[in-house]
Amino acid sequence: MDVTVVVSTTLSTIGYDEILNLLQLEFRRQAVYQYFGVPVAVHEALLRAPSKGSYFNRAIRGRYPFARAPHLQPDVTAQSQREHEGGAPWHER
Repeated sequence: MDVTVVVSTTLSTIGYDEILNLLQLEFRRQAVYQYFGVPVAVHEALLRAPSKGSYFNRAIRGRYPFARAPHLQPDVTAQSQREHEGGAPWHER
């Protein structure tokens, strides 16, 4: 799965598995959700969207089956990179 750290008030990371058409979103509140059957074009549009949260609400939420992934912890590497980029440390969110 390719995971991208994003600048967003809603999302922390966006992951995508092109073989499974699986979109994985880590939200700022540390919840990780997986969305099934998401076309690659939707993933690419989400990455390009100026407002990731608005695009999520318009094009993904309510359109694809999903499940919370409680077994997945937020990516420590992504957290370190966000902190380096000026974001608040994960424990202060």
